[in-house]
Parts: sequence; C-alpha cells; structure tokens
Amino acid sequence: MRAFFRAADDFLRGRGVFAVDAPLMGRLRWLLALMLVCGLFYGAVMGTFSGLKAGRLHQLLYSGVKVPILLLATFVLCLPSFFVVNTLAGLRDDFGQVLRALVATQSCVTVVLAALAPITAFWYISCRDYGLVLLFNMVMFGVATLAAQIVVRRYYRPLIAREPRHRHLLWAWFVLYAFVGVQMGWVLRPFIGNPEAPVAFFRAEAWGNAYVVVGGLIFRAVGRVPAPLLTFLGIATLPLLVVLSHLLCSAVSRNRRRTP
Repeated sequence: MRAFFRAADDFLRGRGVFAVDAPLMGRLRWLLALMLVCGLFYGAVMGTFSGLKAGRLHQLLYSGVKVPILLLATFVLCLPSFFVVNTLAGLRDDFGQVLRALVATQSCVTVVLAALAPITAFWYISCRDYGLVLLFNMVMFGVATLAAQIVVRRYYRPLIAREPRHRHLLWAWFVLYAFVGVQMGWVLRPFIGNPEAPVAFFRAEAWGNAYVVVGGLIFRAVGRVPAPLLTFLGIATLPLLVVLSHLLCSAVSRNRRRTP
C-alpha cells in the first residue's frame, strides 16, 4: 500500500518512472494500477447514493467497475481516429510520445476523482435529489478532467516545442474525447443508481442522446437547488477551478515562450 501511494505521489509530481522522458513500459503497470484502484474507489462512492442495504450493495461493485471501463472504452474508441489525424498531419513519428501523454491523462482523471470522493459523499448526505446528484457527479468528472490537463501538457510540452501543430491536435483530442465520453457514460449507466429503480448493470433503455438528457437535467435543476447546497458546491469547487485554471494558463504561457 505504501508503494502505491508513493507511486501516486511520483505520478502527480512527474518524477521517477513517470518523468517525461521515461519509457512507457516502465510506468505502464503503475498507470493501469492507479486507474483501476482509484476508478474503483470513486465509482464505489458514486454507487452509495442508491443505499447501503443488503439488496443494493451490488450497485457499489457495478459503479466501481464501470468508471475504469468508461475511461478505457472512450480512450480506445477515440485513439484510432486521433492516430489517423496525426498521420495526416505528418506527426506520426511522435505518436509514441503522444500515447504516453494520453495514457497518463486517463490515470490522472481517476486519481483526482478519488481525491474528490469525500466531497461527493458529503453531497450525497446533503442532497437526496437524484437529478441534482447526477449533475454534481458530472461537475466532479469535469473538475478531474480539467486537472488532468496539467499532466497531459507536462508530457506534451517537448512535443509542442518541437512542432507547434501538436497544440492544435491536443485541443482536437480534448473535444473528441469529451464528446465521446459523455455519450459513453450515458450508454454505460447507471453509475449512481436510482434508489427507486432496481439494481442493474445496464439500463434496459441504454441507447439515446446523452446531450438531450443532460440539457433537460440542467433545465429542470434551475431553481430547485437549495441555497445551502449551492453555497457548498461553490465553496467546494470554485477554488479548485480557479487554481486549476491558473495552473493551465501558466503552463500554456510557458509552452508558448519555449516554442521557437
């Protein structure tokens, strides 16, 4: 266990086997371990909303398993098209380094989610509205994804310094991954588990347009959130977003100064 936490610390700091110039195979087992363990942990916390009674404990297992599946499935679906785009742009020789950056990003998302799990649990205690809980978890995934950009830019920095077009392709990856990830999350639901619905690994009506549903959730949620919960959400997430935005802007500025 101590080795696991040490590896997580080295990963976040970008040192040891997680250094930018370290070979992928030296860190791959740790990246997969971080993704699986941290993803399982946050997913299990997500599943506690449906209750901890004996008949609903399966939801914790289902939710825990599906968080790594969500990230890996989205990654696998997006990777071939991104590889083709890199090849068309004449950057195929750099794709090994690109792959190292993208794999590290998946692990960083789960590490940040695991760190946000106590906030999610506290929100569950404070709010029993299923729609608001869905939106809250979307915010947590958004915060984790934003934080992971610090890691991906760390690995992309030498690529952008060598070839500025990598910056534009990185933004293309963000858009593609987010678009596919939202729909993948809808297909793989339930992650949280509605207390009024039976426990199931998949919903019977799995397919549909995630963006229409999310828009409806946001529209219905307007005006329904109690003021104390809004205050808590702002206190919990706004400082994180401000700090992460500052770090991202600083990283972008450094990259531009280093780009010849």
